Amino acid sequence: MVNIKWGMEIPIRDGVRLAADLFFPNERVESAPVIVVRTPYGRQTNALVEQARYFATCGYAVLNVDVRGRGDSEGEFVPYRNEGKDGYDTVEWAAAQPWCSGAVGTLGASYLAKAQWLCALEKPPHLRAMIPLVSPSDPFVEWPTGVPQPPHLCWLFLTSGRMVQNIHAVDWAKVYEHLPLIHMDEAVGRSIPVWREECEHPYGDQWWEPVCYQNRFHDIDVPVLHISGWYDDQLVGTTINYMGMMQHAPSEWVRKAQRLLIGPWPHQVNASTKLGAIDFGWNSVIDLQAYERRFFDRWLKGMDNGADMEDPVRIFVMGINEWQSERAWPSMRADYQRWYLHSRGQAHNSSDDGMLSLEAPTAGEPPDTYVYNPHNPVPYIMKPTSEQIGGPDDYSQVHQRDDVLVYTSAAMEDPLHIAGPITVELFAASSAPDTDFMVQLHDVWPNGFAQRLCDGMVRVRFRHGLDTPELVRPGEVVQLTIDCWSTAHVFLPGHRIRLHVASSAFPKYDRNPNTGEDIAWAIRFQSAKQTVYHHNKYPSALILPVIRT
Repeated sequence: MVNIKWGMEIPIRDGVRLAADLFFPNERVESAPVIVVRTPYGRQTNALVEQARYFATCGYAVLNVDVRGRGDSEGEFVPYRNEGKDGYDTVEWAAAQPWCSGAVGTLGASYLAKAQWLCALEKPPHLRAMIPLVSPSDPFVEWPTGVPQPPHLCWLFLTSGRMVQNIHAVDWAKVYEHLPLIHMDEAVGRSIPVWREECEHPYGDQWWEPVCYQNRFHDIDVPVLHISGWYDDQLVGTTINYMGMMQHAPSEWVRKAQRLLIGPWPHQVNASTKLGAIDFGWNSVIDLQAYERRFFDRWLKGMDNGADMEDPVRIFVMGINEWQSERAWPSMRADYQRWYLHSRGQAHNSSDDGMLSLEAPTAGEPPDTYVYNPHNPVPYIMKPTSEQIGGPDDYSQVHQRDDVLVYTSAAMEDPLHIAGPITVELFAASSAPDTDFMVQLHDVWPNGFAQRLCDGMVRVRFRHGLDTPELVRPGEVVQLTIDCWSTAHVFLPGHRIRLHVASSAFPKYDRNPNTGEDIAWAIRFQSAKQTVYHHNKYPSALILPVIRT
């Protein structure tokens, strides 16, 4: 039996009171470890209530809390700005209650995950463990463009009142076309000041500091179970966080207590075996709550259950659809292979001209060219809302466009297993003072289905880093290092590796106007002639982490 106390109030240091519901094991239990779940999406959703009931039946007290300014909680909601101190006060208030054993953990996905990290920076004394799922990164990590991603406005609209707003009532495809970018909220029909503030503040501006945490892993001394999916559009936050804690957590025992779990999942982890057209098999959905409970049992109850003795990394390998364990991330078994780009200068239209191979290019290979027109951007396959940005989608039709270059390997004779970070080193030039280069890694099936695995981009003005913008001279060849995040996949016999190169991926990223003007305020577009080089002086390459067998 679970005892529930609805509508509790948690006092915060500035006088604001947060609304919460308490789920407690049963009348015979006097005190229990507490799991705190803080959300901007409504503390009484079916998913959160059922999750609380589950953990309460396992001997935990669960506190579901509306964050400041959302639901029934007092105050004003400003994304992430109050989550550190409010989280500290909530954890310590819970620890002081007679029904708490003195050990507190935190749990939650997406916004709820980043809120945990910001809370941990405040070092609440009774915080013993965290489980952040699909955690967002610091600003500009997921969108290295100098401005927020267009779908981020959809999320800001979702949370723009006290209750969840209906994002499906807005024509987002039309909204994303609006210029200038900084006034895109006008097209929504609702003033969203946070969007305009974020567009106005460049990377490195102190305005962002209160919502950053990935530069302070040395201040977080807590066991963490990091969870994400290969098709989570915020995956990079989870891998950065795991590696950051392994390298910088202040104590050895906490470094050893870090755990990483990545499945073949979207942002809504572990929901279905199927994503888009791909079915990842019966074992792709696991008993995730039992996995989480085992972690909490070890660190909140002190149970000697072996959770801290296993390999720290558990990943799902797509293609063969198997779970595998690793002793580290990135995998210690990976050899980084350079797959070089080749062509006779006609690598567009999904022809047979563009090739990938392990053989380095020669001096005589001509470059490939295309024209990027911001008025007709290359589409990024996704629904227009922010709920899920991309999946294992088929890009074979996109590869027929004249403004997409395609480099494809020979068919695999033996399985090729990759697991780890994917990088592209691209030598390119543009007729414009600033432009973008987007790349995608695909598995091309024998039937022609081109499955997206991962992707990345670079805005040329930020090629030296977001803190050192520099326009390029038209025609100047620049070396671009493009981070495509990570994946784990086996290219099966008969399948081919494909690299797609373009200059837009809309609406995941805003359209670069190619003018060199301030992106947020630009209203004028011009086309740019793009050139991709691949010869012995400029050996463009896809770098794959190939697992030794």
